Amino acid sequence: MNIEQKVEILVRLKNYIENNSEEWQIAKQDASRANPWFNEAFIDLASNNIATHFLDENKLKDWLQHYPTPATASNKTVGIVMAGNIPLVGFHDFLCVFLSGHQVLIKASSKDEVLIQHLVQKLKAWDNALDTVINFAQTLKGCDAYIATGSNNSSRYFEFYFAKYPNIIRRNRTSVAVLAGDETVEELELLARDIQLYFGQGCRNVTHLFVPKEYDFIPLLTALKPYEYFLEFHKYKHNYDYQLALLMMNSKFYMTDGSVILAENDAIFSAISQVHYTFYTNLHELKTKLESNDDVQCIVGKGFTPFGKAQEPSLNDYADGVDTMKFLCEL
Repeated sequence: MNIEQKVEILVRLKNYIENNSEEWQIAKQDASRANPWFNEAFIDLASNNIATHFLDENKLKDWLQHYPTPATASNKTVGIVMAGNIPLVGFHDFLCVFLSGHQVLIKASSKDEVLIQHLVQKLKAWDNALDTVINFAQTLKGCDAYIATGSNNSSRYFEFYFAKYPNIIRRNRTSVAVLAGDETVEELELLARDIQLYFGQGCRNVTHLFVPKEYDFIPLLTALKPYEYFLEFHKYKHNYDYQLALLMMNSKFYMTDGSVILAENDAIFSAISQVHYTFYTNLHELKTKLESNDDVQCIVGKGFTPFGKAQEPSLNDYADGVDTMKFLCEL
């Protein structure tokens, strides 16, 4: 397949997702049963964002213009170790390898294998030439390059095993928000989405707030109220109860709307159901510090990523800031 044919079949995949056929609905239900953290609303959100931002024909063509036209067929195989924290989180890596002309070998996460396998099978059903282009494996061996995403601990293993091959190794990252104190009700509601979508498990979820002195948290706590239904999900409620008990036993000050805990803490990573905050005095110094922090994936706020857009990355919003397509084109 040449690049035009690949774009064409990806646009067909976009239409398949958006048409929400019975077959796709069943696949989403299977994925939700396999991983209870993947409720169908969040699967819809993730897949529709992919359709809108990754599989739009014009966006794909504009994006590809920035890179050399790939060979119709490459003799190189790129192995992808996918994460499983949110639905289809590894799709962008798959898309890059597929469009760069290399063979794709995927090690799907056990937490998120149903959806990616289903979409790949649809592509193969539409063009059986892809049977030799895209494959899955439980163990990645014999690849010419690797892209692996995991925790800080697993990334050390990836670096050891894949060290002699070209690679992109990703580790834990998270996102933060910088507030001025004059945000509107609508902006705070959008920030609440950035915090709570996918139960807060994505690297683009806001887990830390930087706020000015004397910041009034009440409007934000009010904006978080619509997510009280998370407590109906026992895994989330267990996390909330556990984090609340820790703070109470240690006599730590905290605030809560009943389903999300706000606690002052310098760590930018926070547990599920909890958001940390710190006070700042110099916005310029804070901006410089955050932009140089390798643990920060996305900064939300005025002058940064707009409120409510953290979970809507574009094609050129590369994880860890590493241009995946450039890496693949230079293999």
